[in-house]
This record gives sequence, structure tokens and C-alpha cells, in this order.
Amino acid sequence: MVEIKSVETNDVNTIYVIGEVDASSSIHLDQSINDATKKYKKILVDCQQLEYISSAGLGVFMSYINDLEENKIRMVIYGLSDKVKHVFQILGLDQLLKITDTEDEAKSLVNGV
Repeated sequence: MVEIKSVETNDVNTIYVIGEVDASSSIHLDQSINDATKKYKKILVDCQQLEYISSAGLGVFMSYINDLEENKIRMVIYGLSDKVKHVFQILGLDQLLKITDTEDEAKSLVNGV
């Protein structure tokens, strides 16, 4: 089960991912990212409370790689647990997406600092 919250602060949309993203709940993550990419050029994805992500959840992030680049949208994922970060690394997603450890690093990246 996943809970997703979306909060706007200035020109940045932060998506909070809480719980587990699996095949049945990945649609909620997809919808949140989709909504954010239509309105914002700066998106933070807070995964500090993400406990598990399945291949379907990873696929959601993968499906936006080209859109982000084509539309010059900066999206930064941060706060992954070591276990979840390892899954991103195995698939090479850490090379295709911006991933940082802390919120401060993520904010700097999303703002182009």
C-alpha cells in the first residue's frame, strides 16, 4: 500500500512517496508524476518513507525519462533507503535519473545550483 502526497512550494512540486509501490499501487505514483509534469518544471520526489518498490514502480520512473529531458523538467529523487537505492543502481537508473541522499542536495539540483 502506498500513500502519495503532493505539495507545492513556490515553483517546486514535491511528491512524497510513503509505504510500498507495487504493481497495483504504481498507478498512483504514475498519476502524481504525470500531474506534476504538466504543471511544473521542478519536481522533487521524497522517498524517505518509501519502504519497497517493485519493477512496476521502477517502470513508472523509467517511463518519464524522455519526457523530462524533452520538456526540460528537472526531477530529483531523494532519501532512498540503501535497499531501494541498490535496486535503482542495479538497473542503472541512478545514471538516468537525478538521485541524491538529502533534501538539501535535491533542492540545489532542482534549482540548478
